[in-house]
Amino acid sequence: MQSMTEHDETEQAVRDLRTLLDLMRWCASQFNQAGLYYGHGTDNPWDESVSLVLQSLHLPHDSPQELFAARLTQNEKTQIVSLARRRVNERVPLAYLTHQSWFAGLPFYVDERVLVPRSPFAELIQGHFAPYLDFEPDTILDMCTGSGCIAIAAANAYIDAEVDAVDISPDALAVAEINIQDHELNDRVFPIQSDLFENLSGQCYDLIIANPPYVDADDMADLPEEFHHEPQLGLAAGDDGLDLVHTLLRQGPDFLSERGWLFVEVGNSMVHVQQQYPDLPLVWIDFEQGGHGIFAISNQELKAWLNSNNVK
Repeated sequence: MQSMTEHDETEQAVRDLRTLLDLMRWCASQFNQAGLYYGHGTDNPWDESVSLVLQSLHLPHDSPQELFAARLTQNEKTQIVSLARRRVNERVPLAYLTHQSWFAGLPFYVDERVLVPRSPFAELIQGHFAPYLDFEPDTILDMCTGSGCIAIAAANAYIDAEVDAVDISPDALAVAEINIQDHELNDRVFPIQSDLFENLSGQCYDLIIANPPYVDADDMADLPEEFHHEPQLGLAAGDDGLDLVHTLLRQGPDFLSERGWLFVEVGNSMVHVQQQYPDLPLVWIDFEQGGHGIFAISNQELKAWLNSNNVK
């Protein structure tokens, strides 16, 4: 018996599948068969399938399961099947196909000019950086802002704070501006093009949140295909992944208030941080919702360490 072509299978799926649940099950089967990698908002084929179907239909991610029995139009089914085929054949992260990603409970527009939001910073922001911050910050810096998701989530958490969203990439800042406008935060979140602190002279922040490129050379060589759709500028950071982290640590106190705190995400490169800064009093955050590789240090402790080690 001759096997069905992909075109035949697609036509059969559009013809025979009827409900949201039917399409979710079919997508999950396709994703399982293709052996996709999940690391851009979901971690398994079922959640990826649910996200694809709901986003394609412009339905919220927390839609009630009773809705899954609803029947779809021919056009809706065709669109969903087409997106699922692209997800499988091109290994494109789902967020780039639907131009939507969720972070800290908020929706964000994304495309291939920015990384897909997935940082454990979401948990810290929603928890108001407890127990480290015991005050409401007036000024916040989101360094390497990308889509602006961290800056916008921070502004949402601290409703009286002003937030500078800094990135070296004009393309990334264009996406950040879309999200700033969508969330109606033009009066409190300000996109700034800068190579780290270069264009921030005279600024002072109570909180610096930095999610810089931190993937080391070995990990870059082993990244699954999905990650190669993301801008390499947002991922690669030299042999040890710390090209930008050194500058953040050295120059951070110049831009922090006396009560200020610095939080930096370094992911798997945390091993390099621990090796190169063994006596720096960093606090490594434990996350209930998953994730690792974020350290925190107060301005006072960082300044004291820099002075005692004569670091300029």
